Amino acid sequence: MVKPYIRVLIIVEENKGYMPAIKLKSTSTKAPDGLDKEQTKAKTATLLKELDELQNLLYAESKHSILIILQGMDASGKDGTIRDVLGNLNPQGVTVQSFKVPTAEELSHDFLWRIHRHVPPKGMIQVFNRSHYEDILVTRVHKIIDDKTARKRMAAINDFEQLLTEHNNTHILKFYLHISPEEQNARLQERLDDPRKQWKYNEKDFEEAKLWNEYMKMYEDCFTHCNHVPWTIVPADQNWYKEYLVTEALHRTLKSLKMRYPGLKK
Repeated sequence: MVKPYIRVLIIVEENKGYMPAIKLKSTSTKAPDGLDKEQTKAKTATLLKELDELQNLLYAESKHSILIILQGMDASGKDGTIRDVLGNLNPQGVTVQSFKVPTAEELSHDFLWRIHRHVPPKGMIQVFNRSHYEDILVTRVHKIIDDKTARKRMAAINDFEQLLTEHNNTHILKFYLHISPEEQNARLQERLDDPRKQWKYNEKDFEEAKLWNEYMKMYEDCFTHCNHVPWTIVPADQNWYKEYLVTEALHRTLKSLKMRYPGLKK
């Protein structure tokens, strides 16, 4: 049976490092049957309007920060999510960092060095377009690191995220944008056929797509062992549903902070 949208809520400490295995093959990549598209888009629009005020509060109060981590296969919609959700906010309060193949300088440091430099200060929303998780995903699929090294990196990631959440009031939202291989293939082909999207084309994307099953295994392992901060697995075949889930999660998180505007300084 295909499962709808999943939020992985089980925390490592509470379960001694164990959580039930997530099987992406049995997790839906589409919105639930019967969900009204236009009504959902209307809800998203309302939430986006409210996010404007919530972001202003976050910046003014300057007690918390938000880190949004976007992971997913090529063409899963990471760039579109940034544009359609975060693009509506005040650009003075949002920064985006993309993580590609490490440079020579980055490789000369520990794998989290290049990541830690970009974590958000209080009052800011930081978006990672890909992230430190690439160092336990791509590196394992391509046999750059072994499982023993991967486990050590996973432990370091959990400690890193715990440091941010417990010592800097950073609220981390981790999204895996879950598309089907069929949808990915259609989107990659569109990059070949549509002149407006040809600038996105990378011939290596089709080669990486052939490693789909390996990537799914590594993501599932990541969900099991890197869940000090819970993951949200977002069905991403339909952009309108993906945008709603990401917007709603950010809105819910900001509302939960009970923020207030500071008064006059004395």
